Amino acid sequence: MADNAIPATLIEGDGIGPEITAAVVELLDVLGAPFAWDRQSGGLAGIEAHGVPLPEPTLESIRRTGLALKGPLTTPVGQGFKSVNVTMRQEFGLYANLRPTKTVVSGCRFDNIDLVVVRENIEGLYAAMEHYLPDGDDPKGLAYGAGFNSRRECARIVRFAFEYALANGRKKVTLVHKANILKIFSGIFLEEGRRVAAEYAGRIAVEERIVDACAMQLVTDPWKYDVIVTTNLFGDILSDLTAGLVGGLGMAPGANIGTKAAVFEAVHGSAPDIAGQGIANPLALLMASSLMLAHVGRFDLSHRLDDAIEKVVHRDSVRTRDLGGQATTKELTQALAQALR
Repeated sequence: MADNAIPATLIEGDGIGPEITAAVVELLDVLGAPFAWDRQSGGLAGIEAHGVPLPEPTLESIRRTGLALKGPLTTPVGQGFKSVNVTMRQEFGLYANLRPTKTVVSGCRFDNIDLVVVRENIEGLYAAMEHYLPDGDDPKGLAYGAGFNSRRECARIVRFAFEYALANGRKKVTLVHKANILKIFSGIFLEEGRRVAAEYAGRIAVEERIVDACAMQLVTDPWKYDVIVTTNLFGDILSDLTAGLVGGLGMAPGANIGTKAAVFEAVHGSAPDIAGQGIANPLALLMASSLMLAHVGRFDLSHRLDDAIEKVVHRDSVRTRDLGGQATTKELTQALAQALR
């Protein structure tokens, strides 16, 4: 390991995960990124290797490195094991989910989009406090789900959003809530949001928006928004919506950030239907690695990587099928490698 190498955990993921991870690692090598990878498994690969979706060696690796790049992991719908992503966020206190949305591909529904969704990542309804209750003769006739929002975490995520805005030259933060109906559950977020926002008066503008109105405006006039901060469920939905403004989840990087660890990921699914066909889009994971480089202070490499993506995908129009092109994973990777040299 080189003296300046930064240890980092690498989780290839399921489905198309190994293909796009290989492409990203190849490009990071060309870029000269300083990461020294500790390869670990998760999801279905974790079950196959260790019998559990989030094996102890993977957890121990992240505890040691405090830094991870993660491909997509399979989570069964409605049954099976708990989401590995949710478990990982809770295990490492990854309280802030950062989802930048920026136009790279021309010809999408909207041009010149440049906004960020900041999502509280460990509370809310995704705390997964779910139970069945009896209803008449059916012992599982009612499904009960409970969540919680604490003042401490609401304040922390709003402060994260304002500090992010300051550090990145952003002008406005929008507090998104549903306090008109969920007067306590969502109201506590709005109360803390207002309190924290007052600390930044005169430096960062603040506005409030009810979540359904925000969703409507994002598809009619998304340029209204700069930084959006909200609770877990709302943030999950809105960040996928904003990804749709710029070409879909194939263009959606994500960062999960805590005080002791940070995990960067492609937020799309494992797409088993196209696995092994050589047509997967690696850009979301590549953009996540750019966020990872910025996180460790290598802004120079992060900017070079962003510029290469802009050149190849936007100006040269080398795109995979999900973006309206015909390039294979290998062809896109080769074009990006050439732009980085």
